[in-house]
Amino acid sequence: MEKEYHIPVLYKEVIDNLVINKNGVFVDCTLGGGGHSEGILKNLSEKGHLIAMDQDEEAIKFSKERLEKFKDKISIYRDNFSNIDTVVYMAGYDKVDGILMDIGVSSKQLDDGERGFSYRYNAKLDMRMDKRQELTAYKVVNEYPEEKLVEILYKYGEERFAKRIAHFIIEKRKEKPIETTFELSEVIKRGVKGKSKKHPSRKTFQAIRIEVNKELEVLEKTIDKSIDLLKKGGRLAIITFHSLEDRIVKEKFRNLENGCTCPPDFPICVCGFEPKVKVITRKPIIPNENEVEENFRAHSSKLRVVERV
Repeated sequence: MEKEYHIPVLYKEVIDNLVINKNGVFVDCTLGGGGHSEGILKNLSEKGHLIAMDQDEEAIKFSKERLEKFKDKISIYRDNFSNIDTVVYMAGYDKVDGILMDIGVSSKQLDDGERGFSYRYNAKLDMRMDKRQELTAYKVVNEYPEEKLVEILYKYGEERFAKRIAHFIIEKRKEKPIETTFELSEVIKRGVKGKSKKHPSRKTFQAIRIEVNKELEVLEKTIDKSIDLLKKGGRLAIITFHSLEDRIVKEKFRNLENGCTCPPDFPICVCGFEPKVKVITRKPIIPNENEVEENFRAHSSKLRVVERV
């Protein structure tokens, strides 16, 4: 077995903020290489239990082997975390003590040249976290109309050259389909003006990946379901890696804590809003310098935590 599938970020911070009941039931929505799951399991008593899920078949295979010694305390499911309520029910529970969501693509997925997630390796355009789904990066790049491409590049990649890149994609695919990551990257480079320290394809690849896996839609939906699954005093911890995700989590948490819709000048609340959570992290927890030096991919990570009230 490989030594490390994916280095878990903010490991100690996650365990310290999430596992506050060692006899409790916890959910790891993004099992990945099992790093965070292993940390949770090590901190649970014999009465505790972990429900873990991932939509990536390779991640599940790897982590089942890694976590074999904890097999009596863990249930593993292959599913998208938007189905967290169904998975928890299937595991035999209706409420849980803590939920972890580590959003985004894993190091293993990025480094696997055949998956088509990265512009650094030449591969067929794919980017599916779940290989069972039909939508791929190839379909997005070769079948989406120009206006739709502009929209996703701007919205999900915050790419200021979205229009130019989309135009060049359309022109290129008139000649022949864009089939590989390197072919797409060459087209993107033509659309990006000026020089940058970061790779010109970075934002476009991010945008296409988010579109293929519906990542932001799934995130919003899962936060609501997660809050409803938590026992009073239970915690939801979410790690994000870019501003789009973090903004959604921050605003969602704020609205769940204080979503009163009454005008500011009303002396008392009449809308009937009742807080669902207490925000534990007023500012997100970020990795220290040592962690960033040891694991560069941790540099943009942020951890936000809320507690059910």
